[in-house]
Amino acid sequence: MSKREAVTPSHPLGGEMVDIVRGLITRLQLPWLLKHHQQREVLAFFSGLNGCISVALIAVVAVVTREPLVFPSLGPTAFLCFYKPLAASSAPHNIILGHAIGVVAGYLSLVVTGLTLAGPATATGMTWPRVIAAGLAMFLTPAVMVLAGAPHPPAAATTLIIALGIITRPWQLGVLMLGVALLAAQAILINRLAGLDFPLWKKTGRPSP
Repeated sequence: MSKREAVTPSHPLGGEMVDIVRGLITRLQLPWLLKHHQQREVLAFFSGLNGCISVALIAVVAVVTREPLVFPSLGPTAFLCFYKPLAASSAPHNIILGHAIGVVAGYLSLVVTGLTLAGPATATGMTWPRVIAAGLAMFLTPAVMVLAGAPHPPAAATTLIIALGIITRPWQLGVLMLGVALLAAQAILINRLAGLDFPLWKKTGRPSP
């Protein structure tokens, strides 16, 4: 495949992102760019720009409020929201509930192992209690997400961030969820602006693969 060859909706690199780019270009009335919207370079730029804007907006709010709203697991959530926005895992219901499950599971694993006041594993090293905490968090998070019908893969990163002691204070966990909510709101705004049938909460009908 040449670099200038168009990426079609059926191509693994295209799909729903092609529809978002076309919708936004149409809404912004940029006809000269519309004929190029399926090119790989345009899609790559859009993907990178959306990820940058997503985290940058949250970072600005973090600076203004002086709260640590930016967390590593928000990155894959942002990518998923704009690469496969119509997948069930990208719906706000799954984003928010999935991360919430990860937060609770991660913190519960710290309580069970007595590590709520311990330092992060990056500073203290891995210990047997920490191994148990990480394993328990990674058992609970995907299991509960499946039971709750809210699978969201990036939540697995959230639960490990907590189980490894990188963030452990309850107020920090609340701030993390605020960052998640802001990202979900941006996903609704951008995808709906592009004309996609992005759910306001939960995706109905048959889930996308």
